[in-house]
Amino acid sequence: MNVPLIIARRYFRSKNKRNIITIISNISMVGVAVGTMALIIVLSVFNGLEDLVRTLYGKSDPNLVISATKGKAFPVDAVLLKRLQATPGVALLTEVIEDNALLQYHDRQMVVKMRGISDNYFGHSNLDASIREGDHRLRRDSLEYALIGAGVQHELSITLDNRLAPLRMLYPRNTGRKTLSLNPDKAFNQQDILAGGVFLIEQHMDDSYMFVPLEFAKRLLGYGNRRTALFVRVGESFAVGDVKEVLRDALGPNFKVLDSDEQHVSLLKAIKVEKLFVFITFAFILLIASLNIFFSLSMLVIDKKKDIAVLLAMGATETTVRRTFLYVGSIVALVGASTGLVLGVTICWIQQTFHVVSMGMATSVVDSYPVKMQASDIAFICVAIVLITLAVSIRPALNAGKLEIRDNL
Repeated sequence: MNVPLIIARRYFRSKNKRNIITIISNISMVGVAVGTMALIIVLSVFNGLEDLVRTLYGKSDPNLVISATKGKAFPVDAVLLKRLQATPGVALLTEVIEDNALLQYHDRQMVVKMRGISDNYFGHSNLDASIREGDHRLRRDSLEYALIGAGVQHELSITLDNRLAPLRMLYPRNTGRKTLSLNPDKAFNQQDILAGGVFLIEQHMDDSYMFVPLEFAKRLLGYGNRRTALFVRVGESFAVGDVKEVLRDALGPNFKVLDSDEQHVSLLKAIKVEKLFVFITFAFILLIASLNIFFSLSMLVIDKKKDIAVLLAMGATETTVRRTFLYVGSIVALVGASTGLVLGVTICWIQQTFHVVSMGMATSVVDSYPVKMQASDIAFICVAIVLITLAVSIRPALNAGKLEIRDNL
């Protein structure tokens, strides 16, 4: 028979008089409920944003990227390609040359990130499904075409398949000199290419990227047999992590092999750091809201001095009295946290199912705020509530156990 818990429940349920203690306890429960609900909703939104980033970049990202540890490019020969293609789990291998280049169209120009890709690139991603206008093919009727981002097209007002005014690409020529010639014909390699299609993936890529055939990139950049990266698609029956480790061991320290998350580690880390700081901030808000538990327990101890003295006189120990008031604080926090948990989970479920809250932007890639609940977040919130409840309840409980019997009977 748990006597402290029975007494604590009695104190909590007592409705004989609506005094200030009851009011403060109710305020405490509301504060804990609102704080818990807010934590669940905000953390779920951050989880949804993280998944959204992975989904957006997944449209153009390969499973694995092989690049040089030092320098921008590395030599590639038939022996290396054959060895990599023979690695268990490697279903597709694509050569990539990527660098900044100057794009001119009529009298306008901008610096773009040009990615030269071999013909099997579309086996890595569903980029062809993200084409908003035109055709995704980079070669048609012996002509070379470029895929440009929607932002690049808008910035330069590019017309697709305009053979009278093709895109002109310029890249600094490597002459071995420290100074650049003032003559553009000598200072830059120049190549023309037609705009064949416009893709719409996510803002960063749409505003700065263009895709061209690998041979075009080789001619413009003068890379020869060098490549900036090799894209690897992993077979469906193989785990990406296992294939990554095999390739790292096979290639050695001069190469790095990155999976999808590692390719965008800075962005994903930024989201996680923001999520952590939001959790800490809301935890402090929850702590401030829980201070009402401290005040209500302190006042309850004063109000119940005679009851405590009677308990001690009947043989109850100081530990029993302390546990009684700890239980009172725990019950208040538990009721508030449970209410907030139910409300938070319900609101997130409604958003996931019915997409009630929209992004409010016509150009957004998603119609509503992305939300994803995780059991780990709920577990961390529960741990935080337990620690906060102990922090605000322990002092009144200690004071209750130190009351003198003869002074309060």
